[in-house]
Amino acid sequence: MKIWVDADACPVVIKDILFRAAERTGVQMTLVANQPLRIPPSRYIKLLQVPSGFDVADNEIVKRLGVGDLVITGDIPLAAEVIEKGGHALNPRGELYSVDNIRARLNMRDFMDTLRASGIDTGGPPAPSKSDRKFFADHLDKLLTKYAGNT
Repeated sequence: MKIWVDADACPVVIKDILFRAAERTGVQMTLVANQPLRIPPSRYIKLLQVPSGFDVADNEIVKRLGVGDLVITGDIPLAAEVIEKGGHALNPRGELYSVDNIRARLNMRDFMDTLRASGIDTGGPPAPSKSDRKFFADHLDKLLTKYAGNT
């Protein structure tokens, strides 16, 4: 298992949890972003900087993703592609996307896009709360415990 992080929109507090998890478990983690990011010095953590552009980082993650790899993303279409390719997708709030729930998430995303296109301000998600961070860390640990033996 490798961890891929859709890093441009990933909250710093979630990246910090991921950095500690990669060091603790020895799982290879790559942050994919279209801008330079600071990462801690580690043999387990890499940054892959891609050119700017619509879905460039997402496409690079899908291209490099292996079966059983974990992708950290709040991007629902990317999560759907990850699941289709045999990977796991976890959002920064700790929700594991799955074959069972991804279609409903895509439909809700499309509905919200329609509302925004019609001029309705739907707002954005709030910053992850302390309980969100704990929920994410707990789910990450469960996934790493279950699948990291396959690295």
